[in-house]
Amino acid sequence: MSMGWMVGALLLGAFLITVLVVGWLMLRRPLELWDWGTRRALARTGLEKRVIPSPAGPQTVFVGGSGPALVFLHGAGHQAGTWLQSVRALRDRYTLVIPDLAGHGESAPVTGPIQASDIVNGLEAVIASLAQGRPATLIGNSLGGWMAMVLATRHPEWVERIIAVNGGPLAGTDDSVRMLPATREEARATMARLRDASSSAIPDHVLDDLVRRSRSGPFTRFVATSPATGEWVLTEAQLGTIRIPVRLIWGLSDGFMPLAYAERMRAALPDVELITLERCGHVPQQEAPERFLAALRQALDEASPVEANHGRLAPTFHPTAEGPPFGGPSAARRLPPTRRSSSSSRGYRPRGRAGGPAGLRGAWRPRGRSGRR
Repeated sequence: MSMGWMVGALLLGAFLITVLVVGWLMLRRPLELWDWGTRRALARTGLEKRVIPSPAGPQTVFVGGSGPALVFLHGAGHQAGTWLQSVRALRDRYTLVIPDLAGHGESAPVTGPIQASDIVNGLEAVIASLAQGRPATLIGNSLGGWMAMVLATRHPEWVERIIAVNGGPLAGTDDSVRMLPATREEARATMARLRDASSSAIPDHVLDDLVRRSRSGPFTRFVATSPATGEWVLTEAQLGTIRIPVRLIWGLSDGFMPLAYAERMRAALPDVELITLERCGHVPQQEAPERFLAALRQALDEASPVEANHGRLAPTFHPTAEGPPFGGPSAARRLPPTRRSSSSSRGYRPRGRAGGPAGLRGAWRPRGRSGRR
């Protein structure tokens, strides 16, 4: 038996083992495979993975780019990779700070209950370490939107503006949505409430993995502390004290946090604009990444609806099918923003500051790696 034959046989064996492992992961752990892939892709876009000390334990954060700072905060049960599509489009114009919230991804605590205070403490350490006192724009989906508003009440000097994506700090989500499904059919019903009916169907093996995660994943660990989260829930009166500009991006097909929830925040916040996305649910950055990106650019005041489309309002176009295993393509139009002064999504009536705060246009670069709070 020649040495070359033996080497070839070993390589073939290693290849077959790799194929079997990947195949098993695709069928039995598709969400873990998705998380792994999106995190590797974040690194390939040029973001650096850092670890920041915090009272909650070490916090993992991806940092990169150049320009004004955008801090992306994912929802419960997700991780930094959920923002991958947005990162690819924005890293050349902004400094991006994308943490794993405490207890999620690679951030501590890795086991046991996740307290809301852990998430707040972790974010405070990350922002204090990287921002060095310079204000940033906080972009948060679901739980991330909630935490962004909490941070704005605790450290208004840290925050240039907030962009909340189907998320906020008020009580009143729809409890009929079973967020911890115990069976495949319950998972299917849950995702039907969270996504638009026109989005691609979620495969059974992905639904099974959602059920598996609901037993001990980060979302479950966070929900276990719900009796202690009351102190972090804000009231409409407290929202009224947030003088920072707030932009709400809302998928209209969200059955967990429907448009009525966004309208409550719009009625309470002093400086607010609402941008709605048709045929899109609770996690727009995954379900309709291109339409979400267009709305995000609008919220960042990169362009008005007319400017962004060369004088044409609300064009129809088809986003790509890029997204997570359960975030298929959907064809829908981007709507002009709904302003607090009007209940119609067809009008564009600016209210408050035009063009956004000037400070957002200044350069912001992360400094150092300390855990200073």
